Amino acid sequence: MNVTEIVFSPTGGTEKVSHILGTQWNENTTKIDLSDTRTDFAKCNIAPQDMVIIAMPSFGGRAPAVAIKRLKQIAGNGARCTVVCVYGNRAYEDTLAEMEDAAKECGFRVVAAVAAVAQHSIIPQYAANRPDSSDEKQLKEFAVKIRDKTEAAASVPGSHSYKKTGGAGLVPKPDKSCSKCGLCAEKCPVQAIDTVHFNADAKKCISCMRCVKLCPDNARKINGIMVSTAALAIKKACSVRKENELFL
Repeated sequence: MNVTEIVFSPTGGTEKVSHILGTQWNENTTKIDLSDTRTDFAKCNIAPQDMVIIAMPSFGGRAPAVAIKRLKQIAGNGARCTVVCVYGNRAYEDTLAEMEDAAKECGFRVVAAVAAVAQHSIIPQYAANRPDSSDEKQLKEFAVKIRDKTEAAASVPGSHSYKKTGGAGLVPKPDKSCSKCGLCAEKCPVQAIDTVHFNADAKKCISCMRCVKLCPDNARKINGIMVSTAALAIKKACSVRKENELFL
């Protein structure tokens, strides 16, 4: 069985979840990176007999618009597909429903859906170090159930009218320790960072935190007061450990 992982994972948590699932079906998976601005996604080859994972983070209860746009360039050719959303222990709301609609529009057959928890990309004290060993065990069990499932469509939660998206708000900025190496600008999934001063365009930035994660100088920061305010606002929702969910 050929397994293809179609992944948008700015800080790595989503990719880790996807790979745990995918390698249960085949140790050697093919990856399509939806964050790579250089890829011509219309040329990506999906065979009808492939097993496909489409994995994205949930940003405020929605799938990242840029990831959905790039996914829609890929022809699914009737391949079996599992949609996977990864969230930071608050809520995923309409993310899976939006992903399901996009996958079907591409021609994939959605046979399963997974909502999984990974460390929050902006407020790392929430879901810290997840997915952990318990998550990995559970996700592997999910993979077996998905592999053995018949062809019936998945029952995916969420509203297909989707919740309203909010503004990005938290835009990373370079501090004095920035060495101007350019890695942040090169790897930004939406090319929001200029290559002179390495500031992010607030209108383009999606607050994915990839530049913060990758900076070798630890020189990119977000407003600490705004982060503290956001952490307090979602504290109640994030205070209890949420488990991964499988929908068949």
